[in-house]
Amino acid sequence: MKRVILAVGFIGLIVLGCSSDDDSTTEVVVDDAIEASSVIENYADLVLANYQAALVDAEAMSVAIQTFVATPTEENFEAAKEAWLTSRESYGPSEAFRFANGPIDTGDTEEIEGYLNSWPLDEAYIDYVEGDVDAGIINNLADFPTLTKEILTGENGNGGEENVAIGYHAIEFLLWGQDLTAPSENLAGQRAYTDFVDGGTAANQDRRREYLAIVADLLTDHLQIIIDEWSGDYRSTFLALDEDEALDNIISSIAELSRSELAIERMAVALQNQDQEDEHSCFSDNTHRDIRLNLAGIVNVYTGAYGSVDGNSLQDLIEEADADLATELDALLATAVTDVDATLDPFDLAIVDGESSVEGAKVQTAVQALVAFGDKLLEAKVALGIN
Repeated sequence: MKRVILAVGFIGLIVLGCSSDDDSTTEVVVDDAIEASSVIENYADLVLANYQAALVDAEAMSVAIQTFVATPTEENFEAAKEAWLTSRESYGPSEAFRFANGPIDTGDTEEIEGYLNSWPLDEAYIDYVEGDVDAGIINNLADFPTLTKEILTGENGNGGEENVAIGYHAIEFLLWGQDLTAPSENLAGQRAYTDFVDGGTAANQDRRREYLAIVADLLTDHLQIIIDEWSGDYRSTFLALDEDEALDNIISSIAELSRSELAIERMAVALQNQDQEDEHSCFSDNTHRDIRLNLAGIVNVYTGAYGSVDGNSLQDLIEEADADLATELDALLATAVTDVDATLDPFDLAIVDGESSVEGAKVQTAVQALVAFGDKLLEAKVALGIN
């Protein structure tokens, strides 16, 4: 992009030559084309800021959980659940950093995403379920006489992807329990706080408290690992990448989240199966927020803004390269936001009657909008000259 500035000689702010004509004017051409490097650096700042916010909220949740574990009252139980819901607000947008060949799911730290956010989850792997009061690691004293961070981390995904032992959704299940009510009842899981009180409901209340405390602490450990990468070694690696490679990673990441992981895995599959067990946060009935927050993360990356971070963006770069494509992408993204916001809360009520129902059709429309944006975004690689 070129800006033309008329520099007036007599002002004396810009020396243009030695002409004695005091009111002469000269064109000064200033190149203010957006540098790809500034977009890439702004992205790195945005990623770090988002993960730092997620850690702050995870630490607050851990404190609330430790308070509940020490004093397991109903009031403290509800406070722990509220803290979990709050923690998802900052973590949800960070899922836009997946699929970008970054530390969350690639390289030496590739297991961290699974430690943080694995789903779907087999409840019986952790604790009792309806029809099996002895299920789960918590109730298996023979194989797990002690519970530690190392043991639970090692058991995560052991024997199958659904054998989730740690992370946000393990905590969610421990706080809410199974959601056994019909979607029409509009209720989340109904676990009683007395499951954690000695002499209360269920068995092994002391181990349940211990398990909950450990997984809450692990969550902050694993978020800190990602923050250390984005504030240290990986940030340096990322900023040293060929610009086309870095931009390719950024574009591919949010395109994949939009058109596949979010649209298909998290929405379309649940709609087609009409099964709340396929929801992302099925125990707390918080899936509607997961979906909106994941999309917010896509918007953040595309526009280059999150919290106090607000700089040159992918949107700016594409607009400079192909204004028509940028206009189309802006419209598609706005449509996706509108269509997602139109879906029913809670999500299990939106999917229960399938895609032929009024609410199911809204979910399907949102799916199509997310796919359309993701597909179109990939065309930006050509516009930007990325091979």
